[in-house]
Amino acid sequence: MHNSVCLTVSPPPSSPIVMESAVSTSTQVPDEFDRNVPRICGVCGDKATGFHFNAMTCEGCKGFFRRSMKRKASFTCPFNGSCTITKDNRRHCQACRLKRCLDIGMMKEFILTDEEVQRKKELIQRRKDEEAQREAQKPRLSEEQRSIIDSLVDAHHKTYDDSYSDFSRFRPPVREGPVTRSASRAASLHSLSDASSDSFSHSPESGDRKMNLSSLLMMYQEQGLSSSPDSKEDEGTSLSMLPHLADLVSYSIQKVIGFAKMIPGFRELTAEDQIALLKSSAIEVIMLRSNQSFSLEDMSWSCGGPEFKYCVNDVTKAGHTLELLEPLVKFQVGLKKLNLHEEEHVLLMAICLLSPDRPGVQDHERVEALQDRISEILQAYIRAHHPGGRLLYAKMIQKLADLRSLNEEHSKQYRSLSFQPEHSMQLTPLVLEVFGGQVT
Repeated sequence: MHNSVCLTVSPPPSSPIVMESAVSTSTQVPDEFDRNVPRICGVCGDKATGFHFNAMTCEGCKGFFRRSMKRKASFTCPFNGSCTITKDNRRHCQACRLKRCLDIGMMKEFILTDEEVQRKKELIQRRKDEEAQREAQKPRLSEEQRSIIDSLVDAHHKTYDDSYSDFSRFRPPVREGPVTRSASRAASLHSLSDASSDSFSHSPESGDRKMNLSSLLMMYQEQGLSSSPDSKEDEGTSLSMLPHLADLVSYSIQKVIGFAKMIPGFRELTAEDQIALLKSSAIEVIMLRSNQSFSLEDMSWSCGGPEFKYCVNDVTKAGHTLELLEPLVKFQVGLKKLNLHEEEHVLLMAICLLSPDRPGVQDHERVEALQDRISEILQAYIRAHHPGGRLLYAKMIQKLADLRSLNEEHSKQYRSLSFQPEHSMQLTPLVLEVFGGQVT
């Protein structure tokens, strides 16, 4: 008889072979066993499927040993009692094969009775059934809900360019002049880091006075509008960052309009209600969007290169004070620490925008129905995809309440700024239109 040993890699642990092994033997693979090393049957050299009856063997030798022990079989070698057992000849001499089984440490004490095998099979099946039941009961999103989420994520991607490539089109940032009192919250404006690949002319006088919120809403043509919210500030000092941040905010308003138009159901609202929602929620949605560029490390908003990295002092040089900046930075920090998924972030923006209690909204029920649908989707998403997020929805809704307070302070500071001709002339028609309605 010739000697031959077959070295092959064992099947993965999930294979049916290994499952049978788990049923018929009580031994486990030692912790120190290296799973990367090819496993070989110690009896015949065939590929092994694991430890069976205290030894590494293939399925064939496992079954042979079990049958032999249960039958208390007695074999006689037809040769000289020292046959070399291989994968090809292992059936030729049962006596030497059984001797080899015992030599490598296989023990009959590890063999389960038929009753034990049956109980183990039933246990494994019961665990499978329980797992299948748990999987079936797991919260899932409906196709419609998934579709709405996908459309909102797509809308965000189309209206938020995280390369901030268009920021170079704004009037350039000028960081000179006195540093006004400010803390860790200047991110509000500069964090309005909404950019996209559309054309943008920064000059407030570039013929865009004809382009108002209504025409933007209906056509969403992004051409030379610039903007900047609020601020009450330094007596008589020049606000060097106001032109740049005005353009940034105006640009962000355009992006919010583009996002809103892609919210399912928004276009079906009357033009008056669409405009009312946008005017009242624009700065809140911008603050939500700006969180994407906010850094907890240095409390700044990074929108591309160093020139477009904004800190609190930059925002104070656009006319904002600590009354707005401190709660705004606190808001940004709190929102960032929620570690929202992108899906949760865009759903929150849609909920914010679809608030039926905004001033000027006529069809409250219709807007509320749209908001309720998005709120239900957000809660369903959290249940299905955010383990441990039991309180997350409540925390997110609290952020919307915080935004209302920030919106109020923003309006106060904008009113102060807009009453100063040398500053209001730096703003843009779109900013004046959107925020002007809040302070008249």
